[in-house]
Amino acid sequence: MATNPYSIGRNCRLTLLWAGTRIDLRDVTGFTANQETTTQRADPLSSTPIEFATPNGWRGSFTIARANRAVDDLIAAIEEGFWSAGTINSGTIYQYISEPDSSTSKWQFSQVGLSLSAGGTWQKEGIVYQTLSFFSPIRTKIS
Repeated sequence: MATNPYSIGRNCRLTLLWAGTRIDLRDVTGFTANQETTTQRADPLSSTPIEFATPNGWRGSFTIARANRAVDDLIAAIEEGFWSAGTINSGTIYQYISEPDSSTSKWQFSQVGLSLSAGGTWQKEGIVYQTLSFFSPIRTKIS
């Protein structure tokens, strides 16, 4: 039997740590992470233009099928920290990818800021999906 040489969505899992506490994201159904860059350009008088991109963080989102109140509790705690003490904690997202060659890639998004960009649509006989958007200044490979 041939081995699948491609990454597929189910090869990815996430763990979220917020202020030192693991948040149970039981059923993550989608994850997106995009590198942001700033374009740098020089236009020398004596040659062709030179352009390159400098890293400027990572922005993304993940969607969960709401199986518990973990996301709602997290967002409430973030809001409470801001309104009561003027502080906003950050977190860490760990992404684990089972590679087609049977190895595992591990990525860490540090100093994550979160927002609940979609709290869910509640309807009769329909699963509630919630989407969290994030920004991280850096993603590092941890193995």
